Amino acid sequence: MFHRLARYPGVVLLILALPARGSAQEKYQDPSPVIARILGAPAAPLVSFNADRTKFLILERPGLPPIAEVAAPELRLAGERINATTNALSRAPSFSALIVQPIGVGETRRIVVPWKARISSALWSPDGKRVAYTQIQDGGVSLWVAEAANGETRNLTGPVLNGTFGNPCQWLPSGSGLVCARIPASRTVAPVAPSVPTGPVVQESEGRPAPNPTYEDLLQNPQDELLFEHYFTDQLVIVPLSGPDQLVGPPGLHQDAQISPDGRYLLVQTLHRPFSYLVPASRFPTLTEVWDLSGQVVKVVSDRVLQENIPRSADAVPAGPRAITWRTDMPATLVWAEAQDGGNPAFPVKTRDRLFLLDAPFAGKPVTLTDLEFRTRGVVWGRADLAVVTEGWSRTRRTRSWIVNPSRPGAAGRLLFDRSSEDRYSDPGRFVTRPGLGNAPVMLTSKDGKFAFLTGDGASDQGDQPFVDRIELATGKTLRLMHSEAPYYEQAVAILDPDLGRFITRRESASEPPNYFIRDLKKRGSQQLSQITRFQDPAPEFAGVTKQRITYSRPDGVQLSATLYLPAGYDKSKGPLPFFFWAYPQEFRSAKAASQIVGSPYQFSRPSGASHLFLLLEGYGVLDGPTMPIVGEGDKEPNDTYVEQLVASAQAAVDKVVSMGVADPKRIGVGGHSYGAFMTANLLAHSHIFRAGIARSGAYNRSLTPFGFQNEDRSYWEAQDVYNRMAPFNYADKIKEPLLMIHGMADDNTGTFPIQSERMYAALKGLGTKVRLVLLPAEAHGYRARESIGHTLFEMTSWLDRYVKPQQAMTP
Repeated sequence: MFHRLARYPGVVLLILALPARGSAQEKYQDPSPVIARILGAPAAPLVSFNADRTKFLILERPGLPPIAEVAAPELRLAGERINATTNALSRAPSFSALIVQPIGVGETRRIVVPWKARISSALWSPDGKRVAYTQIQDGGVSLWVAEAANGETRNLTGPVLNGTFGNPCQWLPSGSGLVCARIPASRTVAPVAPSVPTGPVVQESEGRPAPNPTYEDLLQNPQDELLFEHYFTDQLVIVPLSGPDQLVGPPGLHQDAQISPDGRYLLVQTLHRPFSYLVPASRFPTLTEVWDLSGQVVKVVSDRVLQENIPRSADAVPAGPRAITWRTDMPATLVWAEAQDGGNPAFPVKTRDRLFLLDAPFAGKPVTLTDLEFRTRGVVWGRADLAVVTEGWSRTRRTRSWIVNPSRPGAAGRLLFDRSSEDRYSDPGRFVTRPGLGNAPVMLTSKDGKFAFLTGDGASDQGDQPFVDRIELATGKTLRLMHSEAPYYEQAVAILDPDLGRFITRRESASEPPNYFIRDLKKRGSQQLSQITRFQDPAPEFAGVTKQRITYSRPDGVQLSATLYLPAGYDKSKGPLPFFFWAYPQEFRSAKAASQIVGSPYQFSRPSGASHLFLLLEGYGVLDGPTMPIVGEGDKEPNDTYVEQLVASAQAAVDKVVSMGVADPKRIGVGGHSYGAFMTANLLAHSHIFRAGIARSGAYNRSLTPFGFQNEDRSYWEAQDVYNRMAPFNYADKIKEPLLMIHGMADDNTGTFPIQSERMYAALKGLGTKVRLVLLPAEAHGYRARESIGHTLFEMTSWLDRYVKPQQAMTP
C-alpha cells in the first residue's frame, strides 16, 4: 500500500552572529569540536523484517544533509513541498545502503545499489525473497529490485516515477511486480506564469462558517493551481518483474491507491477541482473508486466535496463516507465510516459513526458492521467472525474497544476495553498483527484461535516497562508473557511463535545502545537471549553522563516528573551546576492522568540533530522533559488557568533540582521548540524563575491563530480573554530576562509562521529587552541541514554561556 502522502524569496535572509547588535548576515558557526564530530556521524540504521520473519533489512542512513541539499529549489503547493527536478517530496528522509541479514543461519548480504544512491523507500516482496527500492534522481524516481539471497540488483524503470504524493510503489500480492505512479507520458513543460498579470486574485465567502487552522504552503493563485496539476498528476502502471509495463486507467491526481488483498482491484482516491486557497490538498474534492487492474471503474464509492467548512473541533469530521479502505482479512471487501451527525459534534445524536461493509463485486447495498457512540479510531481485523473496533471522543478523552462479529452485520459488539485515553497506566496495549492475504495485516491469534496478543508501553509509577500479553478473546482476561525488567528497556517488535514464546525484541539500557535479540521464553538464563544485531554507540563521549528519573509535586497536588542528566565526572561536592530546562506543555482532563510517570530511566540516550542534550558536554546539567501539565477537570477548560499552572510547574521543577544540590537557582535557563517556545516566552513574561530563555520556532501572538491552536478548540471570539492571557506577545513588556529566538525561514508547521518570531523580536527590541533573533535559511519547522544544526547549537551554547553560566549576570 502506498500513501503519498513568494513568501521568502531566495534562501538568504538573516543570520545574526553573536557579537552583532543590529541585523547582519554572517557565516555559519560550529559548536565545539566534540559536538561537531558527533554531528558528522551517520544516523542510526533502521530495521525492517520480512513477512515470515526469516530475514531483516538494515537500512543505513547518511549523516545530516548539507545546506546545499536542504536549500535546493522547491515548490510549495497545496500543503506539500516538492522538488520539481526529481518529482519527489523535497524533504523526505533517505537511505544510503541496504543490508539483508538472516535470522538464524545464513550469510549477510549487502544489496548492490548505485553509487551515492538516495534510496527513498525499500519494500520486502510478499514472499520475502526480494527487496524493491526506489531511488531519487534528477528527472524522477527510479525503481530497482534486489534478490535477498545474493544482493544482486537490477533496474526496472528509469527515473520516470512520480513521488510527489510520497512513495510511488507497492508490491502486487502475487509478488510478480509492483503497482507504481508514473509521470504521464503526455506531460510537457511546466506552465510558466504570465509576465503581465491578467487580473486580481479573488476569494469570496458566501456566509458559511469556515473555521480553518492557519495552514502553510497553500495554493495562492491560478498559476499555483496549474503547477499543482502539472506536477502531482500521475499515471498508474503495473511494473512486472519481467515483461512490458501495463497502464492502469487514465492519468489523474491520484492521492492514494490501495491494492485489494487478493490483488484483483485498486481503491483509487483522485483529487479534482475546485481547489482551495484555504485548505491543503487533503481537503480537496476527492473521488474514490474501485478499479480493476485494467483501469476500468467497477464502483464509485464516494465523491467528497471540498472540505472548507468542517467545524473547528477535534471530534469534527467530513460528512459522507470517510476512512475508506480494504478489509484486510478478506479478498476484496470495502469498509468505511459515515458520521450520523453530519460530522458536527455539536449535534446531539445517539450514534456518531456507522461502519459499513461492501463485498466484491460491489453491486449490492452496503451492510452495517456496527454503530458507534463516538468516532471510529480504527479496526483490527482477525477472521470472518472476529474484529476489534475502537472508538473515541477527544473532548472527554474516553476510548472504548469492542469485539464484533463481521459475519453478523449490525449485531451489538462486546465491550473489551473502556478507559481514558489520557490514562497511560491502564493502557491495555495494541493488538499484534501478522501478514495475511496479500501481506495485509491481520490479528495474530494462537493456533486454536482462542487467544490474541497485545504489546504496549507498560506505563507505571516505576516508568515504562514494555510488555507482551496474551488475551483470551472470550473473556478478556490477560496473561503477561514478558515485560521489560531493570536495568533494561526491552520491547517486542515481532512475534516469531506466540505459542512457543519466541519474540524479536529491541533491547537497550542507559549504557548499551539499542540492539535486536531473539528472546525464547522456554529457555532459561543466558540461553533465553540471542543477539542478532551489534550496533555501536554513536556518541561514546556521552558514556559517562548520568541519567535519573525524578518526581516531585506542585502546590495543587499534581505529581510531576522529569529526567535529570548530569555531565560525565560531575561531583556534587564541587558545587551546583548551571542548568538548562527543556520542556513542552500538555493538556489533560484529569489531575490523576497528568500525574503519571512518562518514559524510562533505562533507555539509551544519545543526542541527535539540534538536541539540547549536547549542553551536557559544555558543563551544564539538563532537566529534560519536566512535565508541564495544564489540567481542566469537569466543566473547566485546561487553558483557562494556563499561565498559573505553567508557572507553578516550572517553580516546582526548580525547587526540586535545587533541593538535590545539583542546580544553582540563580543560573537556570529554560527553552523549548514550537509549543515549548510559546511556553518559554510565557514563563519569562509571567515569572522571574529563569536567568534566560531559548525559544525555537514558536508562535507568540494568538490573534494570528484565531480558530484554535494545539488542543484549544474554542475560537478567539469564543474565548478572547484566554487567547489574550496566553499570548506572550501581549506581555512582551514584562519580559526582562534575555531571550534567544531561532526560527526556520521555511517553517511548514500550522500556525508557526516565521512572522511570529519576527514580530515578537521587533516588540522586545522596541521595549529594550535583551533579545536575539536567528532566522535559518531554507529550514522548516524541524531543522535538517548540517550547517543549520551546527549553528543552532553554537547559538544556544553561546547564549547560555553568556547569560546563564556566569556566577553574576552579564550585560550584552
